[in-house]
Amino acid sequence: MIPLIEDSRVPLYRQIYDYIKKEIQEEKMKAGEKLPSSRLLAKNLCISRSTVDMAYDQLLSEGYIESVPCKGYYVCQVEGLYFSKKKTAEKPVREKKNNPVYRWDFALNGIASGGFPHNAWRKLSREVLSQEGDGLFQLGDPCGEPGIRQAVAEYLHSARGVDCDPDQIIIGAGNDYLLMLLWVILGRNRKIAMENPTYLSAYYDLIHMGCQILPVGQDSQGIRVEELEQSGADMAYVMPSHQFPMGMVMPMKRRMELLKWAQSKAERYIIEDDYDSEFRYKGQPIPALAGFDQKGCVIYLGTFSKSLAPSVRVSYMVLPVSLMDTYLSLGHPFSVTVSKTDQKILELFLREGYYERHLNRMRAVYKNKHDLMVRLLKEMAHICTFSGENAGVHLLVRFHNGLTEREAVLRAEDAGIKVYGVSEYRILESKTEEDQVLLGYATLKDEDIEKAMKELKKIWEN
Repeated sequence: MIPLIEDSRVPLYRQIYDYIKKEIQEEKMKAGEKLPSSRLLAKNLCISRSTVDMAYDQLLSEGYIESVPCKGYYVCQVEGLYFSKKKTAEKPVREKKNNPVYRWDFALNGIASGGFPHNAWRKLSREVLSQEGDGLFQLGDPCGEPGIRQAVAEYLHSARGVDCDPDQIIIGAGNDYLLMLLWVILGRNRKIAMENPTYLSAYYDLIHMGCQILPVGQDSQGIRVEELEQSGADMAYVMPSHQFPMGMVMPMKRRMELLKWAQSKAERYIIEDDYDSEFRYKGQPIPALAGFDQKGCVIYLGTFSKSLAPSVRVSYMVLPVSLMDTYLSLGHPFSVTVSKTDQKILELFLREGYYERHLNRMRAVYKNKHDLMVRLLKEMAHICTFSGENAGVHLLVRFHNGLTEREAVLRAEDAGIKVYGVSEYRILESKTEEDQVLLGYATLKDEDIEKAMKELKKIWEN
């Protein structure tokens, strides 16, 4: 597109010439780039072809472009040409971080190499695209397609002990979107208690939405309910099945205390983030908190990003009936943020047993990595202790040999190993701060775990 001014004193051919020359000088058109033919450009600009030919001839004579027989016009290499560069307005530049390259990264996000079910996903993708027709590409139900919501409801009943109607479920592209949606329903003037330390992504989501965050302490069983009561919060954000980052599993007694807190006052809610409940290595799984909720106090969040892949941005929210009624009464629900294609693929993935088989396979993979990590950490008993080994795909390491968190992270970094300090996830400094780091093991190969842990043992010894 070349902007032309019909009633200008500058001839049209000259306007075309000036525009293309400037584009070449400012390197917006690169050497070797093909220009449109004079016929095509004239047609697009609604002018005569001879006008374009005059502009191209001038550019040819000055060496800005060249004509290749039977092929067309191409931009020349103009490094040797002299021209003055006019000062242009500065563009906003996103700062590029030079992230260090690590030999081994105990990342807290990601999946094992080869963990994604490519064959099944590819098969279901072909099946959906070949059978569904044009309706697949129309805007669907704003809460998610009935099929995927029914499949999620059945999964939650069998795997997490949550009895809900499909009409209580909203499908969305990630928990960030669902939290934003929740605050459309609840309003922004909310006081939300969050454990300290906590999941920072949710913390920043809530802060950006104008919520007041009240940090509440935790012990080995999870959030301290007495402190929660004293905080004045009307909501609590918790991860009972596997608290991030500390890794504890909230026992039944504490869960009942938490539910009692929510039920003791009108419009008190608990947001239960059940982000990785699929991976448990010891004892019987405890049903989700939402499974014990009889009075509509628990808002349940789940995701397929942790069990399938981070890029599979499909999450779901189970709302109490009263809150879903509030949402629908707003009159103009948000459009669903997950394509109907992806919803249908995931629906079949759940219904036809692929998800169950995938989880069984990945539990075995992560259990092997977990056992290897536990064995190697036991060999470091003179340096540290560890916890959080009952569930999830990361462990919490506490030093007792005088090593500080900062020193542990820096020593690892110097050795080309990335570990994560717990202090990064604190939303309020603690007076009794311990020296702790987090080690995720999902993305590392077994041999790399062994090499990296042996290196850490060596550099963390005094």
